[in-house]
Amino acid sequence: MPTVVVMDVSLSMTRPVSLDGSEEFQRKNLAVHGLNMLFEHMASNYRLEFTALMAFSSLWELLVPFTRDYNALQEALSSLEDYDKTCVESALHGVSNVVQQEWGSACPCQVVLVTDGSLGIGKGSLRHSLQTLKQRGDDKKFPLPFPFPTKLFIMCIANAEELQMTDAMDNLEELLRLSGEDGQIFTMEGPLCMKSVQTMFGKLIDLAYSPFHAVLHCGNLSSDVQVFPRPEPVIMDEEVEPMPRTVSTDLEIVGFIEIADIASPPVISRHLVLPIAVNKDVDEVGTGATDELEEEPSASQMAGKSPNFCVLLHGSLKVEGMVALVQLGAEWFGMLYSQADSKKKSNLMMSLFEPGPEPLPWLGKISHLGPISEAADNPYGEDDSKSPFPVQPQVKRSYAQNVTVWIKASGLQTDVQKILRNARKLPDKTQTFYKELNRLRKAALAFGFWELLKGVADLLERECTMLPDSAHPDAAFQLSHAAQQLKLASTGDSQYAAFDHNIAPMHTDFSS
Repeated sequence: MPTVVVMDVSLSMTRPVSLDGSEEFQRKNLAVHGLNMLFEHMASNYRLEFTALMAFSSLWELLVPFTRDYNALQEALSSLEDYDKTCVESALHGVSNVVQQEWGSACPCQVVLVTDGSLGIGKGSLRHSLQTLKQRGDDKKFPLPFPFPTKLFIMCIANAEELQMTDAMDNLEELLRLSGEDGQIFTMEGPLCMKSVQTMFGKLIDLAYSPFHAVLHCGNLSSDVQVFPRPEPVIMDEEVEPMPRTVSTDLEIVGFIEIADIASPPVISRHLVLPIAVNKDVDEVGTGATDELEEEPSASQMAGKSPNFCVLLHGSLKVEGMVALVQLGAEWFGMLYSQADSKKKSNLMMSLFEPGPEPLPWLGKISHLGPISEAADNPYGEDDSKSPFPVQPQVKRSYAQNVTVWIKASGLQTDVQKILRNARKLPDKTQTFYKELNRLRKAALAFGFWELLKGVADLLERECTMLPDSAHPDAAFQLSHAAQQLKLASTGDSQYAAFDHNIAPMHTDFSS
């Protein structure tokens, strides 16, 4: 998940702050100190993440494009110049342009906006931008929400009391709401000093940049791994009392499956998985999931001759063309697979499925899958000419069969008339009669249309009384039987109104 740091270099950031009663610093110096703390943390724990640095006042400028070189980012911070008034809208346009040009609109991004909470003056100020949101044409739309998934973190080099004396806090909260409310506003606690800014950026690091350490297990093998970016808690809306689900720190591989069978499954998020290699001289994060790396040492280089299961797993999945199904928690699964960034570089990736026992319908329940060795016959055939997937559902899906829909009265009348026409041709049309009768019965039960069942039952009884003397005796029995079954279903009793139940023809014997 790339990060864009947007630094306010307007004149209001040059306001002095008294430290230790004698030495004076500017708010910009506090902001630079906090960002250096963030970059040092990312250099140690998030070396594979890309970060860009922008500066803005009335205009914006990209100081450092997306890079993993945190020394370059810190050098750019040390040479910041001061410009004119604050224009947050201009900076947000810049963020949108830079991210879309580099990553497109599908890649999630984190935006860290560092400012003193000053809204600017007159036209172009944040206050003016928010007041004119509804008076704009399509060519001058406000840049929020961004066209890509975003987390917006606003770092204010000011305390909450200072921001609440004006409408600055209200406007910043509105800015966060427009971005999608995925993020947070941070303010300094107590006096403006180095300790306060360290505390504020420490909270940002704990929230958004704390590494996710886990242990990957496969039978008797295991490996300490680190997951990028940190998996977010997931809340399922359809639950009665939705509770956030978090990824376990113990990741258990439950099996392997061919890429062709997993196809392109719907996933919640994708993450980079790196093995953690440690020896006497080194305590760092190694990729271990790359063939060749230009910037980062491999796990084998870092750990010497120590074997690493994660490196073995990545190489095996890549060569065999398979994915590993991994259990993330109770009834929550994902998959591990090799993904190539280029011809010479590939990474071990983890995709998270939606929580539940059956996230991929064509595989059935994950807990029902088992090894090929336990099957009586090889489900893939001797020459891999067949596949046991997709698993056929026991009940046909609604989109796999004709669905009864009554939008107009004429449609319902047609279906009832069809049943009556077949009723008058009994016993020759017995199968067709019951087929149409059961189709109408299921639709009525689905809609809760109990009166329809009772009405059709009355019509069948009326047809039974109007049968001519030449009619086959089986016709009267079938009509009476069908009418009785419909009346029982119209009561709503679960014993007779089961949706999956079909009315079967009455067994009669007129052979003699």
